[in-house]
Amino acid sequence: MRNLNRLVLNEWLKISKKRTFLVPYLLLIMLPLVIGYIVHSVAGEMFPSAAAFSTEMLLPNGLGQALTIIAIIGTAGVVAKEHSQGTIKFLLIRARSRTAILTSKYIAVLLYALTLTIVTVAATYASGILWFGTSGGEAGFNEILKSVMYGFIYTTIYLTLAFMIGILTTSTGVTIGITMFAITIDKMVIFKDFYKYFLFPNLNLAVYENGGAPMPGMTLSFSIVMLAVYLLLFLLAGFTVFKRRDVA
Repeated sequence: MRNLNRLVLNEWLKISKKRTFLVPYLLLIMLPLVIGYIVHSVAGEMFPSAAAFSTEMLLPNGLGQALTIIAIIGTAGVVAKEHSQGTIKFLLIRARSRTAILTSKYIAVLLYALTLTIVTVAATYASGILWFGTSGGEAGFNEILKSVMYGFIYTTIYLTLAFMIGILTTSTGVTIGITMFAITIDKMVIFKDFYKYFLFPNLNLAVYENGGAPMPGMTLSFSIVMLAVYLLLFLLAGFTVFKRRDVA
């Protein structure tokens, strides 16, 4: 466990030493402030409180999606750049298994997403207080936590998809391109029974609030199972290829 912790710390240092490391955090601080100002100016009392504003904004179809895109851009090269820069050879000659090395990279990616989420939640609630106040409305911290949970699940699935693509293609540009394309089409609905087994209609668990469903016949339990299956498939494919690939 100590060796894994050191590997995770090493991967986190690689991410945090980038010159642009703070840019995503600044963007995710500014976005809620700008959106809150626009909503307050145009729609006035659209949200009765900071909690109501945060609950809505942090969903996967709101700031949750922006956070996901930023996280993908920030971590798409975590494996691919090791190949393009040739540093993967030095990483693999250490007395560490390939599974441990890749696990540390995946954990670092999730930690990066978690820090982005924490900053986004704090900035969104602060923006809500600034523009809408703290009193009024029925939304509370439980509703905010639900939105954060839905958003983080959405982000985790897409980051895992990008992580797998990065391993398969060893190209940062291709990884970002394919994942961005997936995000642009994930709202598309094909009204055929087989489509419920695809990844996209299961991504936004928030639609099940108040008895809704992405498609007839779908339930929250079904979508959770499907997301778990896809998550395992992405990880299995990525780890299998990484362990078997020859590095010249």
